[in-house]
Amino acid sequence: MPLLDDDALAGSAVVANNDMNRERQLAGVNSYERELGFNPVDVLAALLRVTGAPDTVAWLDLCCGTGRALIQAAGRLREQGVAGRVLVEGVDLVDAFDPAPDVPWLRLTAAPVLTWVPHRRYDLITSVHGLHYVGDKLGLLARAAGWLTDGGRLVADLDLSAVRLAGGAPAGRRLAADLREAGFSYDGRRRRIGRDDRGDVSLPYEYLGADDDAGPNYTGQAAVHSFYRRRTGRA
Repeated sequence: MPLLDDDALAGSAVVANNDMNRERQLAGVNSYERELGFNPVDVLAALLRVTGAPDTVAWLDLCCGTGRALIQAAGRLREQGVAGRVLVEGVDLVDAFDPAPDVPWLRLTAAPVLTWVPHRRYDLITSVHGLHYVGDKLGLLARAAGWLTDGGRLVADLDLSAVRLAGGAPAGRRLAADLREAGFSYDGRRRRIGRDDRGDVSLPYEYLGADDDAGPNYTGQAAVHSFYRRRTGRA
């Protein structure tokens, strides 16, 4: 099948769909707290209470949609009196952010996540169902691992069945083993990948392109399959 490069994928209706993380709140039924299993505000606040805590702690959310949850988080942090010591930052391909206060502790950027370059490291990095729409999913995970602070935490939804080899078969268990060898954890039941420390990651996969005609994934929404060639010279 013909595979899409990053530029073509960015123009795909599947990638820019209006349902992708558009209405999700910080807490409640349809929320980051429910999807991640924790509230990012609680994580940031706890870091600030640690002895020897840094002057500023930062949360980065990739594929943040309207940024609604981040805007709410910025408000909660202000209410707690710690806004001057935090940064809440979101990146999304589509510039369709909810109205947000112009404050230094909140930053929303419209840019492709695969080419966006951060200006600092982050104590928490999340992506709530965002990787379903990214072409080079493994490349983004490897880059994000290097954006963490020492002891920083990364949590994202990742459907391994959407990562395919050149012939079309899912990368499957071998990919899971490669991710764990590189320092990631993977929960197959929740389809959730994690990491608890910064690292310079090099995964043994060469990105070939993406298929935006893969159809619905386990969420019920149309998603993107990412195709790779596993590099030789690995066990």
